[in-house]
Amino acid sequence: MIAVVGHTAIDHLFRVPKIPGRHNSTYIIGHDVYFGGGAANIAAGIATLGERCRLVSSVGGDFPGSDYDLWMHNLGIMQDFILVKDARTATAYVFTDDDGDQETFFEWGASVAFAKAEPPALDFVHMATADPDYNVRVAQKSKFASFDPGQDLLRYTPDQLEIILANIDILFSNNHEMDRMCDMLGLEREALVASVPMVVTTRGAEGSLLCMDGEEHHIPAVKVNAVDPTGAGDGYRAGFLVAFARGYAPLDCCRVGAVVSSFVVEKAGTQTNLPDWDKMLERYRKVFGEIGETFN
Repeated sequence: MIAVVGHTAIDHLFRVPKIPGRHNSTYIIGHDVYFGGGAANIAAGIATLGERCRLVSSVGGDFPGSDYDLWMHNLGIMQDFILVKDARTATAYVFTDDDGDQETFFEWGASVAFAKAEPPALDFVHMATADPDYNVRVAQKSKFASFDPGQDLLRYTPDQLEIILANIDILFSNNHEMDRMCDMLGLEREALVASVPMVVTTRGAEGSLLCMDGEEHHIPAVKVNAVDPTGAGDGYRAGFLVAFARGYAPLDCCRVGAVVSSFVVEKAGTQTNLPDWDKMLERYRKVFGEIGETFN
């Protein structure tokens, strides 16, 4: 079973003509509400692909019995939740403009409960956006761990980042997050990459980069008619982790991630167009050919 730690949230997605600069305003073209939260998105992707998943998260009193709750149950996600009855479930406000630029404002809500919670010891865990100290303790207690700092990177101290990097097996990030971590730790990118057994860096339309054993491998993005980029990285991680859990080589895992990501961006909402394994394989073969043989 794959465990995922982090936020369950409600996503408010806004379309605007242009992200406004400081002291400026704009008007909203569209406003839609979807299920979200980085960890929950990844868990939904894992479950839809057919792998068992345990979501370690925190939700508010508005969650039990909600449509989101029922959606998770239908997917078969094991809910390991902290329930904060007098708080709202975390909420993300995401603004995307006609150029594809994006800004996100995140209300933690019930997720503040992570700070005082005791994490479980997990065999295979992915740490998504969550309370930094909580993720530190998850990393220290887990047998195999991957980590994605996401938009919560600004909440980490250099010491917390160093502890996590010393206790993980895979680091996921985008280019901006990689640069930010290097600045925080006073490291060149090569030194940061060398400190983790496997590093996957997503680069939007430019694809992704896998670094391991001193070598770099470029994985192209899967070209589709992209409607909304929100959740693309979460889809990538879900695909990668399922393929990895099933014993595929890391390069093939990255390709699976790229394919799952391509489905996510075809529709608005982070969980509205997730593929099952067979649907993913059909597109994978069209782009990359036959998926590699398992090595275990």
